[in-house]
Amino acid sequence: MSILPGEKLRYAETHFKFRLPWSLLYRPWPEIFTDAPFQFVPGKTPLLWIVVRDAHRFPAAIKSLEISIRRLDENSPDETRHFDHLDLKADQPFHFFPVGIGALDPGLYEIFPKVVAYRNGKERTFQRWNFPGLKPSPLKIQVLRHELPKPEGYAAGEMHCHTYYSADHVEYGASPAVMQQAAESIGLDFVNFTDHAYDFAFTVEDYTKEAPSASARFQNLKDEIAALPAKPLLIAGEEISAGNSKGENVHMTAFGPSAYLPGLGDCGRYWLNNRPTLPIGRILEMTDAPCFAAHPLQQMGALEKFIFRRGYWKTADLHLDAKHPVRGIQFWNGIRDEGFKLGRTWWIDELGKGNFLLPIGGNDAHGALNDTTFVRLPLFSLGNNRHHVFGRVRTVIKFGIRNSEFGVMEGETTPEALKRAFSGDNCYITDGPALWWDREVDAVIFHAQSTQDLGGGFRYIRIYGRRILAGGKWTTKEEICPESLVAASQNETITVHSSGYAYLRAECETATGRFAMTSAALCEH
Repeated sequence: MSILPGEKLRYAETHFKFRLPWSLLYRPWPEIFTDAPFQFVPGKTPLLWIVVRDAHRFPAAIKSLEISIRRLDENSPDETRHFDHLDLKADQPFHFFPVGIGALDPGLYEIFPKVVAYRNGKERTFQRWNFPGLKPSPLKIQVLRHELPKPEGYAAGEMHCHTYYSADHVEYGASPAVMQQAAESIGLDFVNFTDHAYDFAFTVEDYTKEAPSASARFQNLKDEIAALPAKPLLIAGEEISAGNSKGENVHMTAFGPSAYLPGLGDCGRYWLNNRPTLPIGRILEMTDAPCFAAHPLQQMGALEKFIFRRGYWKTADLHLDAKHPVRGIQFWNGIRDEGFKLGRTWWIDELGKGNFLLPIGGNDAHGALNDTTFVRLPLFSLGNNRHHVFGRVRTVIKFGIRNSEFGVMEGETTPEALKRAFSGDNCYITDGPALWWDREVDAVIFHAQSTQDLGGGFRYIRIYGRRILAGGKWTTKEEICPESLVAASQNETITVHSSGYAYLRAECETATGRFAMTSAALCEH
């Protein structure tokens, strides 16, 4: 991320000072804040974490925690719960102290934490966090009544997120253990950790000092994952800064590469020397891991483009004629903003050329489980939003195979099975409802499912298709198929006869704005 005035930042590192003697954000205290998953599936008791960063520089201790709980979806009195005599010592770069807050009935809640901490004999009380000048914002969680809808034989995952291996001047993440617990709470089957290639190349103790071996640090992440429970499945991936066809830095994610892939182009450690380490094509030759264009058209400022030599993805950058091409486009990056709209349009344009890339959803969450704090103006002010929250936007991929003899799904959620699944064409991306298709000889059958937790029924279920014209050419634009529905129930099945279509795909939105869209189903003729 940029550290330039006027450029967007997303993570609050209050001790960074550009080697200057002053900063309005600087305090001789570790950063202390509370975090919690944004939802809890049935059977998971809510918990939160007290997070302490930079305590190796500013040792401190957490004395107690008090939380005020407000129910949002019904009129009930606030409740206060106390956690006294915690006495949690903090003296490391990262601490994640879990606190089980007790059972809550299904519903929507705001939680207002109050942390009492002490350092050097001084006691202070913080509302939610101790970020200077930033107004406290409550944790918002939903305890679900129903399991999240998902078809049999599909696995739901977070495809773009960062652990604390992505720590640098302005960014950070959570530990793999914390993110695995959060993944289980919110209902994920797998998580693809996409830590920056350039952060593996530098030390945690000094973000500007090159590490003896980036490969060794990447292996450390893999070893840390291997020591954790098998489920939810954790994948050691990467976000690589790579050179596009114009020699600019763009970001590409890799799903479980066998070895470290270098990419230091826009790491910000070398001032104006920000040429890409390797071009996209060379990196694709170095791995057989599924690779995806990350937030390919996310808008950026002129200074960010100039200083960090950052650019946008183009069709040529996908290397579709190569032995190992880019497999998908991650244009949904936590929020349906301008980057989403432009990326969706590009993906549809590629479909029109016969390039059946997968749509990929992720969040680019740096350990942010509930909301994101960010530097609004370097050295001066911070901000907060809920745009890049871990696991909110999921990619749901079909990996199972139905055994026709026994009528059951075969296959387990393993790294190998998921890698094979991403070579297929059947997935959907969602922040709630399930939307998927089954392909028959002369039809494509679409299924849409929601729950009351997600807003109940659908505002619409739209089926899009591209017609085949005389001579085999395709129409230049998609059309909305007449089988599409408006004001649909929360469980719908729609059959579309595929004769005359090159491909079909679907999008839906629930009554509360939860959204999903499918990959394109190539029609058989």
